[in-house]
Amino acid sequence: MRLIVLLLSMCISVAIHAQSFDPEYSVNWPTGYEPGKSKFFVHNEIEIAATPEKVWAILVEAVAWPNWYEGAHDVVVSGNATALQQNSVFTWKTMGLHFTSTIKEFEPQLRLSWESKKKSIQGYHAWVIIPTATGCRVITDESQNGWLTFFEKTFQGKKLKRLHDVWLTELKKKSEEP
Repeated sequence: MRLIVLLLSMCISVAIHAQSFDPEYSVNWPTGYEPGKSKFFVHNEIEIAATPEKVWAILVEAVAWPNWYEGAHDVVVSGNATALQQNSVFTWKTMGLHFTSTIKEFEPQLRLSWESKKKSIQGYHAWVIIPTATGCRVITDESQNGWLTFFEKTFQGKKLKRLHDVWLTELKKKSEEP
């Protein structure tokens, strides 16, 4: 009986792990932003006991981010919209810098990505929402290039990872509210 339970447990683990390698649930990195080729890369993920639809609805309401995520300030979406959409452009302040970001991928309840470009730093931030039996797993990855990444990696390497953990934790709290 123990052997059956062990084998079943291993099969479930392999199935869950294999799901994370499914191309449908992976980031479509643009050339130059691939994690192995970028100058700085951060990966964060969390399990959320809420539907992908609920998580998505909260995530795309970019103008509301400053109300619950400490890393976002002064968010303005093009066309005076409150929510991100396909091809949206939004301006915001994060990590002490002002950015203009452009939506590159917008697949409702599945994938959201944007690119931010400045002379000193260029970044690609991707979100993937993977349905699970109890809700969903949310992955957020960010890849950066530019001369400023040297200083970020050297002096603030853990700050971006910490802020993404906070973003995910707060997203989880909001998504799991009744």
